[in-house]
Amino acid sequence: MADNNPQVILSGFADEAANHKTAIEQFSAFAAIGLQYYSVRFIDVGKGIKNVMQLTKPEIAKIRHLEAEYGLNVSSLGSPIGKVKLLDVEDKTQNKYIPFRRYLSKDVRRACDLAHAFETKLIRGFSFYHPRGEDPWDYVSQTVDQLGEIAEACHRSDLTFGLEVEANLVGQNGCLLREIQRQVNHPALLLIYDAANLLGQGYTTAESYEHYLAMKTGIGWLHIKDYVESARSGRKGYVDEGALTQFVPADEGQGIHELVLRDFRQSIRKLDRKLKRRGIAGVFLDLEPHVKGGGQFGGFSGPDGMGVALRGLCRVLDYLSIGYHLRDFNDVLASRGD
Repeated sequence: MADNNPQVILSGFADEAANHKTAIEQFSAFAAIGLQYYSVRFIDVGKGIKNVMQLTKPEIAKIRHLEAEYGLNVSSLGSPIGKVKLLDVEDKTQNKYIPFRRYLSKDVRRACDLAHAFETKLIRGFSFYHPRGEDPWDYVSQTVDQLGEIAEACHRSDLTFGLEVEANLVGQNGCLLREIQRQVNHPALLLIYDAANLLGQGYTTAESYEHYLAMKTGIGWLHIKDYVESARSGRKGYVDEGALTQFVPADEGQGIHELVLRDFRQSIRKLDRKLKRRGIAGVFLDLEPHVKGGGQFGGFSGPDGMGVALRGLCRVLDYLSIGYHLRDFNDVLASRGD
């Protein structure tokens, strides 16, 4: 892409590209499709599939060795931080409750340590579950208090916490996330826009774009997946995430990514400078396509689906004149020492 175009860094959740989620499958797929960054979430390095939060020091060391072998770097820690209940109440969900002081000192501290171990500045997280069926706006204050402490813990560790928009959480749409971020008012708390996480709740393309605009000034990076509007359209409320099946690549939906990225293009250079002041490599577009299925804690695309999703995103970026880099012959030569 031309040097005068704004530049983004392409990444993705590598576990989505692996049939068995082994590290070698993940890294082989990403190297083959030309990516140099990945978000680490679920991975198997010989002891079964584990969430990144459960990895041992020897497993981390093995992953780091394989990253070097395949020429990969971690863009973000795909943590589940914030996917627990705000209150210890029965609400007919399987979500766990962990007292916040313990959660902060154990789980959040663990996420910070892992981010350093993987040499990334970014932790992906969430905005807590309010009781099912109740108004999320009633729980903004408690969410703000807890996320403020998480942001400060990350800041003290020279890290940045990204708050992803997602169904069933307090921050389930752009207006809620904007208000949460406004009240937290901390440089270590940024927002992550994900179009499919809005479309899957029943928001239309136009409504999802309005929620992007609400989040816009606080966005740190984007997750890339799309969703075909279905019978859920117009039905906001509790979402059975495991029942969502109509995920598609960025160029196959209702045009939401063209709308969002056309506008986002104007912000990339400024955001790039802001992120680099926090030690972050640049503006990431993180593929999380779910094209073969998704759920509450992850999704699957397969190596073929991830390749299709990457090419779909690249077509949108090319059309909008947004620059990006994929591995080329010079990178191959460099890796072999020529």
